[in-house]
Amino acid sequence: MSRAKAGSYSEARIAGRVKTLGRAISQAYRGRRLDVVVTMDRSFVFAADLVRAIDGPVAMHFVREDVRDVEMDGRVRREVFFGNRQTTSGSEETSELKGRDVLLVDVVLESGVTQEFLLRRIGESRPRSLRLAFLLDKAAKRRVALEPDYFGFQTASNSMWSGYGLAGSNGMGRNFKGLVSGERASNSSKRAKKRKR
Repeated sequence: MSRAKAGSYSEARIAGRVKTLGRAISQAYRGRRLDVVVTMDRSFVFAADLVRAIDGPVAMHFVREDVRDVEMDGRVRREVFFGNRQTTSGSEETSELKGRDVLLVDVVLESGVTQEFLLRRIGESRPRSLRLAFLLDKAAKRRVALEPDYFGFQTASNSMWSGYGLAGSNGMGRNFKGLVSGERASNSSKRAKKRKR
């Protein structure tokens, strides 16, 4: 697997890794139906490219993360909810996954807290198998015992990444074809603004 501290990944390098991931996933499931659960919004570009690289039948499910502060017994605690098009709880969607091979797709794995919560929710429906695929694995920021089954790149960078569906701190940059981190991300955004003037 590819590792980098910081900097950037080109469009060609990302495309090569996504194809490699697609081949590995195709071999693992050997033509069986695969139910892909995609966390929105930041994962849409990676998920679209990845599923097109998978050889076999694929069903798509989309969930959206919603972090709320909930008051219980006079104390406020932060909770993560996942919803989809049909329901605010996601229960209908996850119940469809019983006995299925499920692949959770997200673009970045950092602390792993929200992904672990979603995995528990999906696991309640008793899928046949449940695996994880990420483009960027930021293992140094992990707060739970969670490791991806498939990942494109491992990075030690604590900087924000933008491009390839990820927005920078200013909300821009999702349409960059490559990935850039830290200073490079903000510089790329500034260059894009200058070109528009």
